[in-house]
Order: sequence, then C-alpha cells, then structure tokens
Amino acid sequence: MSANHSPAGQQPTVTYESAFLKACRREPVPHTPVWFMRQAGRSLPEYLKVREGIPMLESCTRPELVAEITLQPVRRHHVDAAIYYSDIVVPLKAIGVDLDIKPGVGPVVQNPIRTRADLAQLRDLTPEDVWYVTEAIGLLTAELGETPLIGFAGAPFTLASYLVEGGPSKNHEHTKALMYSDPQLWADLLDRLAEITSAFLKVQIEAGASAVQLFDSWVGALAPADYRRSVMPASAKVFDAVAPYGVPRIHFGVGTGELLGLMGEAGADVVGVDWRVPLDEAARRVGPGKALQGNLDPAVLFSTPEAVEAKTREVLDAAAGLAGHVFNLGHGVMPSMDPDALSRLVEYVHTQTAR
Repeated sequence: MSANHSPAGQQPTVTYESAFLKACRREPVPHTPVWFMRQAGRSLPEYLKVREGIPMLESCTRPELVAEITLQPVRRHHVDAAIYYSDIVVPLKAIGVDLDIKPGVGPVVQNPIRTRADLAQLRDLTPEDVWYVTEAIGLLTAELGETPLIGFAGAPFTLASYLVEGGPSKNHEHTKALMYSDPQLWADLLDRLAEITSAFLKVQIEAGASAVQLFDSWVGALAPADYRRSVMPASAKVFDAVAPYGVPRIHFGVGTGELLGLMGEAGADVVGVDWRVPLDEAARRVGPGKALQGNLDPAVLFSTPEAVEAKTREVLDAAAGLAGHVFNLGHGVMPSMDPDALSRLVEYVHTQTAR
C-alpha cells in the first residue's frame, strides 16, 4: 500500500494530509506547497561531495546514497515534497539495455532501436531488477515522516527518443522518421516502454511513494495531432496502470504549451506547466478537474532577490483562481544555481500564501 492511499474505512496514512497531497487533490491547503524538479542534487555542495567519483548510474543503485541525496534538499530548502533520486534511463539499464550516462552529454545507447529485431532489448522489468529502489524508498519513508516522496519515471516517448536516436537529440529526426514510416513498430515500441515504465512506477508506489511524476522531457517536439495518435495511448496506459493505487499522477513536459489539454486527457491528476504559458491560461487549456504544477522560469533564480520575488508573485497571481496549485520551476534546477536562492524562494512562497 502506498504512503498516500486512504481506502474507505481505514485511517489515512502519515502523508495524506500534507499540503502537497492536498494540493494535488485540489483541496484547501495551509500554504501553496513547493518542490523543485532536479532538486535532489545538482546545485548542492553536499550533493557534489557525496557523489564525488561515483558515476551517475552507479549512484542510483546505492540505497543509502540515494536516500541521502533525496533528503538533502528537504533538509536545506524545507520543500513540501521529496523527489526520488534516480534517472529516467535507470529501468532501461536494469533490464540490460547497453547504455551509459556520459558527463556533459547525457544517456548514450550503444545499440539504437531502428528495426523490429531491436525490440528484443526490451524485456519485462521485475521488482528484483530494481531491488535498490525498494530498499532506498524504505529508508526514505522512515526518515521523511509526514513529507511525501514523489516517485518518477520517463514517459514512453522520451525513452523511445533516447533509444531510437542513440542519445540526446535536438531534432529527433530518427525518432520521427520511425514514427511516421513504421507506425506499427513505433506503437509496439511505445507499448513495451509503457509496460516497463508502469512496472517501475508500481515498484516505487508499493515501496512507499506518495505520488508519481511522468517526465516527457522531449514530447514538446510533437504537434498535437501526432501526440494524440502516436504517443497518448502509451502515456494513458501508464497512468491507467497506476490508477488503482490512488496516488496523484503528475505529467510534465518541456515546450508542451500546445499539448497541455492532451497531457491532462492522458490521465494525469496534475499537469506540470513550463514557464512559457501563464498558469491561468494553462488552466483554460487543460480544462476543469486537474491541478496544475509550476511554473517559474528557472533562469529567474540568477537575478536579484527582488526580481525573483516579483516574478514569483506573477506566478502566484496567475494561480490564484486555481483549485489546486503546486509551486515548482518551469523546468529543473540548474547546476550553477545558488542553493540559497532556492531556500529563499520556498520561504517566500510559503509566507505569501499562508492561510
């Protein structure tokens, strides 16, 4: 049972009444909850110290290290939720895909998927493949107490993009070529990735995650018609697979202003919004019944404290009419960000929205 599940006739679990989960459920909150994408590490000196000399993917398989890195921003920034420290390619590595994360580059796949025979790389994911996730989340939930833990996974399209391109891509030419030229192979690829992603999220929820976020980092490269036809069924399959657990499901992508309504339609309870679309306009595009997450431009954090407060106020004002709002950046924390600026931002949002 997840840390958020509150079935009829049973007492709610320890994180159920947290501001974060209340906002996800579009219930009244004591203050607008805050967490940051990529908050687990990156800009923190304590993160750099514990990660020193340890490759990224290896660091994701050490339960004690995962727990420590996940907890660091909670201790420092007093955010309202922790995000599990991992990487979107971890489940692919766990099932034997030959890949690595190259510093300064990103995930690099040795044998890109371009033909039907290449699908053989993608076997089912079992809990035993990611035993370290279960162990790490056990350590985390014991330490976090009433602070919710957010599990996460890469969405099928973004995983497919890395697998087909062989690494990061600006134009996604191989990905789109496969999607357009062999729609059946593309559908089979995304369906298989949806199964793997669903299994990975289930492991996290069953270990104690209170919510999950599906990252579709590159899906903003698609037009709405292509998303609806070629991507949405796989994303919906993931959301449907974890629906019985009753945890909030968050969906986020970059450059997805034209896709916001469809991303909500895929099954998310909370739609993440990047900084390009104001939250009041995002609410119009998403429609009723969904909470929103976002959406301060991360670059604003490099400005003066006064400018940060002014831009944050704009975000809060745009969200004033929303039934549910989780404050976040419009993308992830940057490595060169001042950690103190993030701490001040959390305090400002909490103070300004206290009820």
